[in-house]
Amino acid sequence: MAFLSNHLNGPGKVLALDRRDHTRHHYSHGYVNDPGTEARDYASATSRTHGIWSPAPTRTVRKGPLDSDSQRFELRIQIQPADIDDLGHVNNVVYLRWVQDVATAHWRAAAPADAQASIGWVVVRHEIDYKMSAGPEDEIIARTWVGPASRLTFERNTELLRAADRQVLARARTLWCPIDMNSGRPTEVSAEVRAGFSVDGQSQQS
Repeated sequence: MAFLSNHLNGPGKVLALDRRDHTRHHYSHGYVNDPGTEARDYASATSRTHGIWSPAPTRTVRKGPLDSDSQRFELRIQIQPADIDDLGHVNNVVYLRWVQDVATAHWRAAAPADAQASIGWVVVRHEIDYKMSAGPEDEIIARTWVGPASRLTFERNTELLRAADRQVLARARTLWCPIDMNSGRPTEVSAEVRAGFSVDGQSQQS
């Protein structure tokens, strides 16, 4: 499986067309978090968030509890001026940052400490449906839950909602691959991690 660095945009960034309502975008090997030397150097100027590489925070993010009934993890996000494009709406690329933010927060909240220290994650594929625009006055709820997993890919679903009325703004499906932080290569995860971050593992526990 190949992983591609987007050197023009830096680690963890993605190019996207700025289309809006009812638009689906597919990003295959597009949003890349390279855990190699370049990303480790980049992290000193940005931030490493417990195994998932992401840009330094430019938003106020408040972590919420994992819903024990639905197994959905929620994160409240405050929109920042830099998130707004020339049309006065949140830029579509920002939606993908939020998808990563809530995945990062879930990983930090639920993964064992040893797994956070040894495992990184890279995105293999993004699929996102844009439903509605968000404006500067909106507060966002990012909600995520895990899906099925294979040996080296883990599906995660995300919804972005407007907090005021719970209107769905976007839905995304992402395939993540676990990476050994020392070797920078895809790696299998422990039974404990698989149980917590895939529906296959959770069904085996029940």
